Amino acid sequence: MQLATRLKLSLMMFLNFFVWGIWFVTLGTYLGTKLSADGVQIGLAFGTQSLGAIIAPFIIGLIADRFFSAQKILGVLHLVGAIIMYYLSTVDNFSSFYSLLLIYMIVYMPSLALVNAVSFKQMDNPEKQFSYIRVWGTIGWIAAGLLIGWLALEQKGELKSTFLISAVVSAVLGIYSFVLPDTPPPKAGSKANLGEILGLDALSLLKDKNFFIFFLASLLICIPLAFYYQETNIFLNEIGVDKAAGKMTMGQMSETIFLFLMPLFFTRLGIKKMLLIGMLAWLVRYLMFGFGDAASGIWLLYGGIILHGVCYDFFFVTGQIYTDQRAGERIRSSAQGMITLATYGVGMLIGFWFAGLVADHYAIAGGGHHWKNIWMIPAVIAGAILILFMLFFKEPKKSA
Repeated sequence: MQLATRLKLSLMMFLNFFVWGIWFVTLGTYLGTKLSADGVQIGLAFGTQSLGAIIAPFIIGLIADRFFSAQKILGVLHLVGAIIMYYLSTVDNFSSFYSLLLIYMIVYMPSLALVNAVSFKQMDNPEKQFSYIRVWGTIGWIAAGLLIGWLALEQKGELKSTFLISAVVSAVLGIYSFVLPDTPPPKAGSKANLGEILGLDALSLLKDKNFFIFFLASLLICIPLAFYYQETNIFLNEIGVDKAAGKMTMGQMSETIFLFLMPLFFTRLGIKKMLLIGMLAWLVRYLMFGFGDAASGIWLLYGGIILHGVCYDFFFVTGQIYTDQRAGERIRSSAQGMITLATYGVGMLIGFWFAGLVADHYAIAGGGHHWKNIWMIPAVIAGAILILFMLFFKEPKKSA
């Protein structure tokens, strides 16, 4: 790959995830403080991500794969997204905010697949080259969190600015997308297959007991996962952690490090142990949050945040690789689509809703929450999934 192409793709990844990270991390805090949203409403707002993930395959499968170049669709989506982001910063009631956010996430979520498509088209060895491009997306998310901390938007109560920053960067990326390398539709002229788009032709994999256990665990683990995304920034701000969004970027830094170490762990541990360590990390993280505080127990909070690299990489990245191994060439894309729909779609949609209910149940009348009680709920769920997976999932013979 030429250096100029590598730089273009890296900047594309950086901007695409910066646009998301600049407002998503502090969304719960913004809704609770500025729009007086309760826990269930905050859960509904975060759930727009899951609805966007469910709808995204239709946009990719029916439009991007068949009619228009990926970089052009990416440009149009981000230009539309910039307009929606601007209007999100102007609304002052939850109902209007939710409607706009849902439209935005339907527009934004397909971009995650589009930037991958643009990248893969330019690579002759994706297994080695893609991680060095994708890591710039994580760096973009980190930069967004650090910018929030540097501008002290949480302390000043100016989180509305995160939507305006996202709007500006989204507009820049929208224009920039039209100069990205051409990525023509791979299935131009072919008929749309609804089963393929939704990954339904991969349902045959569920006949394998091992894969069914993995599939079920992947869906269920997204329930405690949703607690982290939805409640952590609210939690850290509420207990008095300074520049909470900036501190949370330690999780993405950890994710980046473990991503590069994954091949080493794979050869030594195998699929089952990797997945078990990932689930155990979720349990340990929530115990750390439950017993930590902003004073002498701050190290527990930092430890829980840093565990994000193990939580995410060891379970979700390992799961994607396991799915690829089990699916084979014929239904590879469908299988990945099915897992994505189950996890980021159905699993996290349930998780965001349930986390909102739990947060409301343990809310304190005068303000605040009983956070230790809240964090014990996802800890117990993660522990139960860990035990069931350990008992019923068998190590694949060719995991290495």
